Amino acid sequence: MFKFHVLLLLSLIVGAVTVANILGAQWTKKRRADSKSRKKSSGSKQTRSVQASQRASNQVRSDAEILASSFEELNGFEFERLLALYFRDQGYEVREVGVGGNDGGVDLVIIDKRGEKTAVQAKCYSDHNLVPVQVVRELVAAKRNHDCILSLLVTTSDLTPPAKREAEQFKVDYWHGALLEQKLRTWGKWQPSKKKLRQARKVSAQTAAKREISQARSQVAATRVAQASVTSVRCQCGAPMVKRKNKQGVEFWGCSRFPQCRHTSSV
Repeated sequence: MFKFHVLLLLSLIVGAVTVANILGAQWTKKRRADSKSRKKSSGSKQTRSVQASQRASNQVRSDAEILASSFEELNGFEFERLLALYFRDQGYEVREVGVGGNDGGVDLVIIDKRGEKTAVQAKCYSDHNLVPVQVVRELVAAKRNHDCILSLLVTTSDLTPPAKREAEQFKVDYWHGALLEQKLRTWGKWQPSKKKLRQARKVSAQTAAKREISQARSQVAATRVAQASVTSVRCQCGAPMVKRKNKQGVEFWGCSRFPQCRHTSSV
């Protein structure tokens, strides 16, 4: 009896150790998998963050490269530099007060030959990203810090309606994307790569063509569906036949005068 109890105890101990080893191995495996998953997720987020910050980069290329770049290829600092080059050629003294990112609402201070100062805020935004009213308010408040009488907001996109109203109320002049492009092209020194422009226009034309083709196909499909519901097939009573489905989903021609006429025929 004593030997039996000893053997039973040893069996329980061995079983417990075995179960503990199995559970430990599973826990270690799960921990490693979770660690790999977190690293992969972190790497993915980091990649997206790098992509999102490319346009916000503080790296400034040479003036020649900036003058050959479209708005879409410029970051904020390069856009300010482009405006500085433009205003200098228009006879202004230009102070680049926004260098480094701490502009406080003003990127450039331009001074005309009479000594009159204008505070300039530059916003290099994509077409769909409109300048909000808060930017106008910041410019109005910040121009006093630079002893400026006038203020000018320059953007590659446009202002929101509230921002436009605010600008008109506080006499803030603003240039939207189309007006800015016209001024820079008249200037002559800003010449974005024609090859890139042609490529962008080609892609735009292809997109428009695909959209038109898709719309045409949709219209044709809708017309065919409408035509399929009413056909030239006539019932014995003289009324037109229409396409219907039975409970099993099988299509058949039925008289349009149903239930007065219950004549049917196969499709």
